Amino acid sequence: MAQRRIGIIMHGITGRMGHNQHLVRSILAIRDQGGLSLSNGDTLMVDPILVGRNLDKVKAVAEKHGVARYSDDLDVALANKDDEIFFDAGATKIRAGLIEKALAAGKHVYCEKPTSDDLSVAIDIAKKAMASGLKHGVVQDKLFLPGLMKLKMLRESGFFGEILSVRGEFGYWVFEGDWQKAQRPSWNYRKGDGGGIILDMLPHWRYVMDKTFAPVKSISCLGATHINKRVDEQGNTYKADADDAAYATFELEGGIIAQINSSWTVRVRRDDLVTFQVDGTHGSAVAGLHKCWTQHRVNTPKPVWNPDQPQTMDFFNDWEEVPDNWPADNGFKVQWELFLKHVVEDGPWEYGLEAGAKGVQLAELGLKSWEERRWLDVPDLGL
Repeated sequence: MAQRRIGIIMHGITGRMGHNQHLVRSILAIRDQGGLSLSNGDTLMVDPILVGRNLDKVKAVAEKHGVARYSDDLDVALANKDDEIFFDAGATKIRAGLIEKALAAGKHVYCEKPTSDDLSVAIDIAKKAMASGLKHGVVQDKLFLPGLMKLKMLRESGFFGEILSVRGEFGYWVFEGDWQKAQRPSWNYRKGDGGGIILDMLPHWRYVMDKTFAPVKSISCLGATHINKRVDEQGNTYKADADDAAYATFELEGGIIAQINSSWTVRVRRDDLVTFQVDGTHGSAVAGLHKCWTQHRVNTPKPVWNPDQPQTMDFFNDWEEVPDNWPADNGFKVQWELFLKHVVEDGPWEYGLEAGAKGVQLAELGLKSWEERRWLDVPDLGL
């Protein structure tokens, strides 16, 4: 058994998602566990170089986590033949250009979603990646959440019978930044910087529905900017002109109706920050990030509507939790390990940049549906 090194250029790791999920909980976690075991018995050891425009910030992150290599010169990093993968978790507006540059430098590409804020650009870089012969992928982390994996298992086992509907609730209250610091960066709420919850979340819901339930056929979406004034990281008040809530209905193949509310202006009174309820002819299930509860038709209670008396039934007690029968690792880390194996040993992979383009397509259709106030079909992109 031998140890093999793989160099990874990581851009955008000073941001919340890039730092927490991709650097610390994925790449450094793989490093700290002694590498990634390959099918031939070898061990793959990751060797990241952190790259960003602000050298002081990048250096501070590198020194904090014991990463030896860092730089503020992406061109020099891309020119290094010893680094095979380019990863981006930076701002949406510049992502497509960075991916194109990395492909031209002969790097395998892995990136956060959305791959662009423009569908034509997302399709173009997907086609370039597919024609390059290089490996490429987009983050689709929610597919690896234990709760959603349990929903998929239930569907594949036939538990639901015929699936009738899916209901999703996502979001939490993001503070305005005046009397409490906001949990999300200010650019999320500026349209000109690529912000907006439709562009952020509908790409997630595309792959969740396509892979967990059924492919999306059409969409009706209403967006809203509920809070139009926020305070940025420097304490300056700014106009929040991007949508901070989206109320979308989807028609899936097989006649399934899905409704998903996404909001950064909602206070949580449910089991988790995101929950999905699936109702079928034979049973129903409700899942959050980790846990999942089921109710079979033989265990379904028979309530009677009576507004004149307080409800005596405890509906929560009529559900049974799905056990954790397999170990659950961080979803971002799981997908990173799959991508690394895809690069070095051609392991299975179905999350290429064409999947990223599908996410951008749904977001663009959501925005158009909102603007035109009508249902829109979701055509095949031909990728």
